Amino acid sequence: MELKETADAILAFVRDHQVWAAPIVFILAFGESLAFVSLILPFWGILVAIGTLIGASGNLNFYTIMVAAAVGAALGDWFSYWLGKHYHDQIAKMWPLSKYPDLLPKGKSFFDRFGAWAIVIGRFSGPLRASVPLVAGAVQMPQPKFQLANWSSAFLWAWVLLIAGDNVGQSMTWMMKKFGM
Repeated sequence: MELKETADAILAFVRDHQVWAAPIVFILAFGESLAFVSLILPFWGILVAIGTLIGASGNLNFYTIMVAAAVGAALGDWFSYWLGKHYHDQIAKMWPLSKYPDLLPKGKSFFDRFGAWAIVIGRFSGPLRASVPLVAGAVQMPQPKFQLANWSSAFLWAWVLLIAGDNVGQSMTWMMKKFGM
């Protein structure tokens, strides 16, 4: 099954089984935030599409799904941070870090320069989203500082992603009613 077919199947399932929307969103956001997984499986697009379903259906609770997305994203980042913190020597030898040996030192200087804001910046940058927490752990960023940035940026990220889709869904519903489609 290709990525588009998988995304379509997930969206159809959520549309038909709305009670499962929050757990599915949690899993997608968790996967989107795991180190290296989001490079292979970009789930953010499915999350925006689920936001569209929220706006179009009127049956899905935006805040429940937003909390599920935020918690999934924060826990995924937390796990990636933990991997980096405990396995930083081994991770430096794995792809893609092994191909770019200067990446960890650059990551350290990135964190030194931006502090906790590096986590927020990384959350909103597709290629960096899942690798920034891993590097934060590998360069030994203090956990309280990481967690504050992690959880607050996860809620902001979930809101932005879902509200974009929600607005599109509400606009489509309005246009359909307005123009009798």
